[in-house]
Amino acid sequence: MKKSKKILIIICCVLIVIFITLLISGLICNKNLKLNTITVKSEKLPEGFEGFRIAHISDLHNATFGKDNERLINMISDSQPDIIAITGDIVDCHRTDTQVALDFVKKAVEIAPCYYVAGNHEARVPADFEILLAGFEEAGVIVLRNETATHIKGEDNICIMGVDDPDFTIMSYNIDQSVIINSALKELTSQTEKSFTLLLSHRPEMFKVYKDNNIDLVLSGHAHGGQFRLPFIGGLYAPHQGLLPEYDSGLYTEDNTNLVVSRGVGNSLFPLRLFNPPEVILVELTTE
Repeated sequence: MKKSKKILIIICCVLIVIFITLLISGLICNKNLKLNTITVKSEKLPEGFEGFRIAHISDLHNATFGKDNERLINMISDSQPDIIAITGDIVDCHRTDTQVALDFVKKAVEIAPCYYVAGNHEARVPADFEILLAGFEEAGVIVLRNETATHIKGEDNICIMGVDDPDFTIMSYNIDQSVIINSALKELTSQTEKSFTLLLSHRPEMFKVYKDNNIDLVLSGHAHGGQFRLPFIGGLYAPHQGLLPEYDSGLYTEDNTNLVVSRGVGNSLFPLRLFNPPEVILVELTTE
């Protein structure tokens, strides 16, 4: 056998081993659910909300962790949150299963009050979304569709706002969808006065809009952590951000606005994650 042919066979074998290793790692990573804690500081936080805990869930995409999502529910329960924030894509438009989402929220509301905003996948399945809304209302989930709610603790309160994903208005990569979000926020922030504002919005790439509207804390998802994550680089690709997304995971702070981006729980079209385990984020609020 010629030397060049031997080298080619060796290269092919190495590539196959690498592919199999990445495939196995991805399959394991898909179910390796993590709880990550992020502390957010704000001088505007009312005294009664010192240490307030928010379990942040995003991009479920019909994913299950154990029978009846037992692992996910137990992780949320063990974190002892004051509220649970669900920031969109609770179903997947390519293989929609409303029952997984409804079963999840029925258990979640037994842990803490649940606030929910819709993502782009809900916008693409309007009939199923109506089923979800009816089930959420019956379960006691607080659905925020370009709306505000006041969360009271003792004598203090904060304002929780939620905006629909812009795909509910128009589905297009060629139109600046931030205009839609900005319009909704202008309307909502005119009602909040000087309250501490917590915004639930599916899209992290709108950070400049959130900052310009003086939001104190934003919880988002959508980016799936960049799907594949590389050391010292971060995520490789996120929808509406493209390659090497700027806002893919964790805490971002500019001026007085904090953005927490969840890597999400499930997957959509691409079924595997790499170095990017699904996560529940526990956000702890403090003034210190």
